[in-house]
Amino acid sequence: MKKLVGILVVVIGMSLTARAADDAHKLDARLSAARATIDEIMSVPDKAVPDGIARKAVCVGVVPGMVKGAFIFGAEYGQGVVTCRTGAGWSAPVFIRMAGGSFGFQAGGQGTDLVLVAVNEKGFQDLLHDKFKIGGDASAAAGPVGRDAQASTDLSMRAELLTWSRSRGVFAGVDLNGISVSQNREDTDEIYGGPHPFNQILHGAVAPPEVAEPFLHAVARYFGNAEASR
Repeated sequence: MKKLVGILVVVIGMSLTARAADDAHKLDARLSAARATIDEIMSVPDKAVPDGIARKAVCVGVVPGMVKGAFIFGAEYGQGVVTCRTGAGWSAPVFIRMAGGSFGFQAGGQGTDLVLVAVNEKGFQDLLHDKFKIGGDASAAAGPVGRDAQASTDLSMRAELLTWSRSRGVFAGVDLNGISVSQNREDTDEIYGGPHPFNQILHGAVAPPEVAEPFLHAVARYFGNAEASR
């Protein structure tokens, strides 16, 4: 009996270790995909987030490969990562979920990379909430692409979040009204080895894990290091 218990303990231990390794790989891959999305969108100046918005960004969120599919009922779902600007640079990242639905005669599916930019303090505070709805709790607008400084200024004054998408190589602003954004506490706790409030992480009180450094370097490269006025 004792031998059987010992075997079960070993098997359970090995299973938990394998699961932890799988979870870590999943989060590493998500951060890598977020970095690649930032690089791909920002590497084409005439199609990228305008400099006037990038340099004033308060927070940057990236959702690689958000899936939209439908057959009568539509559904959208994605997993992403967010970092916010602090006096010492960009904060350690947190993980978020985005989900929504629609109804209508539709069929098909596609994967879309999304970038969300909080352009003021209200947008930052929205990202600290456990859950909020774009277009309801938080005003959002499809962000301009390229070097349209006037459009950048106008949109920044009337929206809290600006959004961009890339689908099949096409870059454009995207309307995310009705999409729900929520904290992914499980994955965030996993990468930090324990629970930390989103407020604490995004204010810069928690050191970023090593695996997040390439993503944060990419954000700093394109969005700047200096503290943004909020």
